[in-house]
Amino acid sequence: MFISSPYRRAILTIEESAQSSGKEILVFEDLREIVFLSDDKILSDEELYPSVKKMFADPDFSLPGGESITICQNRILSTLKKILMEYKGQKVVIGTHGLVMTLMMRYFDSQYDLNFLLKTSKPDIYKLEFDEEVLIDTKRLWKS
Repeated sequence: MFISSPYRRAILTIEESAQSSGKEILVFEDLREIVFLSDDKILSDEELYPSVKKMFADPDFSLPGGESITICQNRILSTLKKILMEYKGQKVVIGTHGLVMTLMMRYFDSQYDLNFLLKTSKPDIYKLEFDEEVLIDTKRLWKS
């Protein structure tokens, strides 16, 4: 099973694997990147890091019209739990974004924090192994 955020860069990350497996990619809107600002405005690189740092320090902080870490994490965890239930016992590939992936992982283990996010590459691949809704193993697969 191949599932992705609607953002093209997330789809492209898993597209080749899906095609070689003869599978389609299902798009889940709630796996999209955190909304930083309203109206699809984009933060400059100079604004991005300080904003993300502040968001990790205060999970309820958000920029005008944007999502907080808490809101984003709740959105993606709801989706992840549905995926775990619906595809129980199956291998599932999820194409999403570094911050979203970090928040998924952080829910299960607090070591996945801002420092972890900053050390990830683009793209990056992690294998998460679950028993029901319990994360039992995490392994980085991407070799940069």
